[in-house]
Amino acid sequence: MSDSRIEQLKGIFFEEAEEGLETMEQGLLELDEGSKDPELINTIFRAAHSIKGGSGTFGFSELIEFTHSMESLLDAMRSGDKAITTEATSALLESVDHLRALLTDARNNDPIDSESSRPYIDRLNAILGADDAAPSNAAAPAQDASARAAGWNIDFKPHPDLMQSGNDPYLIVREITGLGPAKTTVDVSNVPSWDVLDPENLYLGWTIRLEAAAEEQQIHDAFAWVDDQADIRVEPIEAKPVAAPEAAPAPEAAPEPSPKKAEAAAPAKPPAAPKPRSAKAGSSSIRVSIDKVDALINIVGELVITQSMLGQIEKDFDMSKLEKLRDGLSQLERNTRELQESVMRIRMLPISSVFSRFPRMVRDLSRQLEKKVHLELSGESTELDKTVMEKIGDPLVHLVRNSLDHGLEAPADRLEAGKPETGRIELNAFHQGGNIVIEICDDGRGLPTDRIREKAISKGLMSADDTSSSTEKIHDFIFHPGFSTAKEVSDLSGRGVGLDVVRKNIRALGGSVEVQSSPGEGTKFTIRLPLTLAILDGQLINVGDETYIVPLVSIIESLQIDGKQVNAIAGKAEVYRLREQYIPIVRLYDLFGIEGGERKLDGGLLVVVEGDGQHAGLLVDDLQNQQQVVIKSLDTNYRRVDGVSGATILGDGTVALILDIPGLIKFANDRSRRAETPRLPQDKFALN
Repeated sequence: MSDSRIEQLKGIFFEEAEEGLETMEQGLLELDEGSKDPELINTIFRAAHSIKGGSGTFGFSELIEFTHSMESLLDAMRSGDKAITTEATSALLESVDHLRALLTDARNNDPIDSESSRPYIDRLNAILGADDAAPSNAAAPAQDASARAAGWNIDFKPHPDLMQSGNDPYLIVREITGLGPAKTTVDVSNVPSWDVLDPENLYLGWTIRLEAAAEEQQIHDAFAWVDDQADIRVEPIEAKPVAAPEAAPAPEAAPEPSPKKAEAAAPAKPPAAPKPRSAKAGSSSIRVSIDKVDALINIVGELVITQSMLGQIEKDFDMSKLEKLRDGLSQLERNTRELQESVMRIRMLPISSVFSRFPRMVRDLSRQLEKKVHLELSGESTELDKTVMEKIGDPLVHLVRNSLDHGLEAPADRLEAGKPETGRIELNAFHQGGNIVIEICDDGRGLPTDRIREKAISKGLMSADDTSSSTEKIHDFIFHPGFSTAKEVSDLSGRGVGLDVVRKNIRALGGSVEVQSSPGEGTKFTIRLPLTLAILDGQLINVGDETYIVPLVSIIESLQIDGKQVNAIAGKAEVYRLREQYIPIVRLYDLFGIEGGERKLDGGLLVVVEGDGQHAGLLVDDLQNQQQVVIKSLDTNYRRVDGVSGATILGDGTVALILDIPGLIKFANDRSRRAETPRLPQDKFALN
């Protein structure tokens, strides 16, 4: 088998191993919450067994040894020999973390430190107990520890569909014969005649005489991935009794103390966390349902038909064919739009892959904080772009940790306040318009409005005599850099770092975050994100000779200015009264230093926009059409520009800048305070 094919199979193994780890973690969390479903522990065991089998196929002996220790405890738990306890599930969850780290090292071709696994293995074996610490495998009968075979007779009869699952019997036979001198005989008795032979089926069998004193477990490990897809028989050639000391230790475990002392002998806690891993470990592939692929193929077929039709029109074209040409171009536009939407759907993944990390995190942190917490997830099937999903994880972690540490009260405080002692945190995702909305809610104490106001005054963010600011505006100060009302600095929070980074990261994704809170009732953070970072629905506007694009999701309405509704504040800032609300006016030609822009307000066009809970009116010269645009990074192709999130190339080949509405409002406010007139760069740049 070629090296490229082996690397391809390894990639599949690592992706499936990551899925297996997620299955194990989710199942162990359910066990930890008291689930009595017998199939649940079987599911966890099978996931561990598959990882061990795959590790054996590629020769990751350190992974085999470590996963085997987990498998032994799981096997004892599913058979009822060991009770399902909090200690056991905690040890297995920490072992899942360590196994993930080992797999990351293997994927990155880094050396695997087997000694780092020893504390975890010792802890698992201590829980298992001295009598049960011997190797256990669902497919292998127990071997008498007082005897060792001089060799083995092995019958390997694969089921016909074995190779259809991606398994290669050659690799299995090669692994067994690599244990020592061996004689292999191929059984061809089941091979049918050519007229009925199915080339996708396997009809061969193998008989192997292994003349080596190998352990039986090594043989069964070779069959770990196919033990349910083959008939396997392993018999010793000859047994030679050897003197065995009383209470001999298990082959894979250190000498154990008596069961009564096992718990005390177990390490109090394995290493706190695996060493940091390279980002290379992240998955660069996605799984796509066959329905999405079929839809894409159908659209490509329609596109080919349209192209053929246009090709026929192009031959000997005259004005009589103009109507057909228009129809063809219209059909091409529809095909292209459908193709674009179909391709974008391929990148859409359910947000469950992000949400799945939080049950474990909430469990661990709630115990650390000595709080009782119930986490509720909803909208897990809501889809968004893979790129957005990869970048939203960290902001969500900050917000959930904030709810756990600051939001929820201790059980005694909740009971005193007339609440259930178990607090609730809810994660909810849903589509709204062209956005995805993610809500993080808790039923805790709510934000301390008075303390936030005092802190804002002390930091000079608002004046002491300001009584007009709304509660929402005061709460918004928690996103200010270095802002914290925590009385004590903990391992989780209190340093004034976190929520400002959350807002910054979400804005970088073209989204926004808002907070609502009621004293004693709880807090809700609302995140709005675009479904994709590649394409944007925008409104084209003209300011002087320049064309800009305003994201449609940011536009509330457009109107013609009535001069009577315009007021000036302190002789500088201008506001427009719109239905009892005063909206600041942003003159784009002035803000960006554009010549020839509209100077007159009365009768002019105002585009009312919203960003991060703030409203503003953009003074523009003209409104053009609405269209989808492909977003190009300005940072990559030029440099960062305040108030601009990106750029695109229009149909006529010109470059149009895409306005970042939250950033633009902040930019205008900062400029007003500085009384400066910043200008957009006038030098040329090209978009790739």
